[in-house]
Amino acid sequence: MNAHASITSAAIPFAVPVSRWDDAHAASLGPAELLLYRSNLLGSDLTITNFGGGNTSAKIVETDPLTGESVEVLWVKGSGGDIGSMKLDGFATLYQDRLLALEAHYSGPDDDDKMVGYLPHCTFNLNARAASIDTPLHSLLPFAHVDHVHPDAVIALAASSGGEAATREIWGGRIGWLGWKRPGYTLGVMLRDFVKANPQVEGVMLAGHGIICWADSAKSCYEHTVSLIADAANYLNAKMAGKPAFGGQIVAPNPDRAAIAAGLMPRLRGLMTGARRKLGHFSDDAEAVEFTGSADFARLAALGTSCPDHFLRTKIAPLTLDPARLEDEDYLARQISDYRDLYAAYYERCKRPNSPAMRDANPVVVLVPGVGRITFATDKTTARLAGEFYGNAINVMRGAEAIGEYIALDEQEAFDIEYWLLEEAKLQRMPAPKPMVGRIALVTGGAGGIGAATAVRLLREGACVMLADRDGAAAEEVRAGFAAQFGKDVVRAVTCDVTDEAQVKAAFEACSREFGGLDVLVANAGIASSAPIEQTTVELWDRNFDVLAQGYFLTSKHAWPLLKAMKAQGGTSVVFIGSKNAVAAASGASAYASAKAAANHLARCLALEGAPEGIRVNVVNPDAVIKGSKIWDGDWRKERAANNKIDPGAELEEHYRNRSMLKRDVLPEDIAEAAYWLASDMSAKSTGNMINVDAGNAQAFTR
Repeated sequence: MNAHASITSAAIPFAVPVSRWDDAHAASLGPAELLLYRSNLLGSDLTITNFGGGNTSAKIVETDPLTGESVEVLWVKGSGGDIGSMKLDGFATLYQDRLLALEAHYSGPDDDDKMVGYLPHCTFNLNARAASIDTPLHSLLPFAHVDHVHPDAVIALAASSGGEAATREIWGGRIGWLGWKRPGYTLGVMLRDFVKANPQVEGVMLAGHGIICWADSAKSCYEHTVSLIADAANYLNAKMAGKPAFGGQIVAPNPDRAAIAAGLMPRLRGLMTGARRKLGHFSDDAEAVEFTGSADFARLAALGTSCPDHFLRTKIAPLTLDPARLEDEDYLARQISDYRDLYAAYYERCKRPNSPAMRDANPVVVLVPGVGRITFATDKTTARLAGEFYGNAINVMRGAEAIGEYIALDEQEAFDIEYWLLEEAKLQRMPAPKPMVGRIALVTGGAGGIGAATAVRLLREGACVMLADRDGAAAEEVRAGFAAQFGKDVVRAVTCDVTDEAQVKAAFEACSREFGGLDVLVANAGIASSAPIEQTTVELWDRNFDVLAQGYFLTSKHAWPLLKAMKAQGGTSVVFIGSKNAVAAASGASAYASAKAAANHLARCLALEGAPEGIRVNVVNPDAVIKGSKIWDGDWRKERAANNKIDPGAELEEHYRNRSMLKRDVLPEDIAEAAYWLASDMSAKSTGNMINVDAGNAQAFTR
């Protein structure tokens, strides 16, 4: 590792939240809607809480549907929700008097899990939303409105050896301090008793966990929360002002870090063997670069995270890599193997007699000085969120170190949260993943009819897709539509002319950097031309071969190392979109048909070459995919109509339909179905094959 002792770096300040409350909007809302408005305001501000973090509540008088009497109901964020994006159905609703009566069943900390089992018995109005583990923190406090949030500035206080003293300095006696206790009923009792013994407090700092505060109205509770976070941020910013973060920077940001990440991620992903494939997320944001290049990086990274919200997303500790050894394959393999061994040892040290079986031992967070932060998970959204949560943890460490020493979560406490039986039950309730979750596909010609249809088919089954098309604007338009349908995390677009090797190389680098590598290549980008041999120019001949033969060669060449990296994960798939004309002679289209035939034979060659590497290569041969096709919208339609001496309008479609044995139109979705089958594990024992999707054409029968 090259040190640059002269480099200095001032600490990145904490963002200071401000109130965004709109009195005019709030005036139109009822009590439950006010709680939702308050919650959405808090959750949509990343200076206040992170995704899925925090919970809010209000005690609202409702009419009991059975008795018709007025009863007090606790509305509290339900399990697994996100206060920034939730709707009213994201709240659990429970009879407050029944919640208070639960204490009769509580005899001490060992009853925490048992108490969770009683919560469904308190459900109001048959609400199916499960109550969260933090419900007692809200029900046992006697206040109408309660907020519990985990902003970075607050957790920095809560996770520092100087945090309790800083809390007294910032707020005097207005904010109390409770030592670490895992979330649950016992913490709720401790909090209730602390507030009763200290009636002057307006909130309580929960060590390692966050802050909880309250008020008599939705607006005052929201503004109280915002004010407390602003106080913490301003205090820490004053402490950090002008000082280098984490002991100062000793490794400079590498100007080629994006390319380094693109080369590193597929190799790491290939080494992370397990039940399911990983997807990657790369970030070289200011926090990641500052932290990984700092003097204190190695010491702090080894400690892991503090807040349970962070820890559950990021594992006990990150994997750190020496940037000078990233090209050493043995080093990378050893680092991954050693991490798995360390994780297994942690599990053995900390497991309880009733602990669930050890889960995936691969690292979630990988940190590289000068490069940044890479996170891996079984789906892209989880990988991204893990990175964001570790970014929060970096902020926490920075603030905590400014006022004392950063305190990570105790190892046994961390294990007990990670392998909590209640957490395991939540995981077991999750639906089975779709068959292509964890798979990454790149589709050339992705903005066209067949390409877009194939992308949809893959996305629908859970794959991440990179759309590559020479028309960048069209690719972006298709991407935006897919993002609205499937979520922004799972689809990207890149401008790529498959005849330009530099653009092809860049497209696969982008795919690796955005998702972590490649599992499926669908080579689909194409053109078509029709001309008698005497009118076929060298330019026309070359253009067909450049796109349809050389384009398939270039995309395969640059996909190959990414596909090879996944051999230990069960292999990968290449699908060429060929043509009926690749196996059946076509009058007046010799350049097009010959180029398609060359591509089909390339597929056979690659099937031989790829088999030892676990790479399957197959071909789909369409015929006359007219509807939804960009190729058929251009000169090809007129040329083929002229060649067949028919009108280029509806008569052309009828001609090709009637020419088929089944008398049916062939649609982009039909080709996509065959491409999906060849890309998926359903065809795991098929390579070197051609599938005709042409509604039947005896001339194209393979032989």
